[in-house]
Amino acid sequence: MRLAAGTLLLAACTRPGPPEPDRTIYLVRHAEKQAGDDPSLTPEGAARAQLLADTLADAGIAHIYSTDYARTRETAAPLADFMSLPVYFYDASDPLSFVSELNSQSGRILVVGHSNTTPDLVGLLGGEPGVEINEAAEYDRLYVLRISGDTVESELRRYGAPYQP
Repeated sequence: MRLAAGTLLLAACTRPGPPEPDRTIYLVRHAEKQAGDDPSLTPEGAARAQLLADTLADAGIAHIYSTDYARTRETAAPLADFMSLPVYFYDASDPLSFVSELNSQSGRILVVGHSNTTPDLVGLLGGEPGVEINEAAEYDRLYVLRISGDTVESELRRYGAPYQP
């Protein structure tokens, strides 16, 4: 009897947790930018980009996507350098094609976009985009979408200096 009870107790302790999602997608807006047509990051933006890399360093990111603008490339660069990963460019003007590409992948993915495209991507992927991003001052949103089949778990985190409305 003791052996059976011990076996049941051991089985209960080693029961696996919830299954790993098919993919986890992290989405951010680029960090603080300078003025101009294709601006680079400000010193604060470069610090935020490094903080993003520090925040996601242990997340197991396997793919990094960015639009092909200086501010988004520079936001993605510290994590890409740390993980020795290429940054793949996507066309923000064709979100449905990009969502299809993301849905064909597995693993953990970072997407760096813009204030007017990132919430839309979150929604198209089945997540909760929240209120509109404040274009002038909000750079600290980090969306986390855990996708398993047709189920999407959506979380909004903040990183770095907080947004002050």
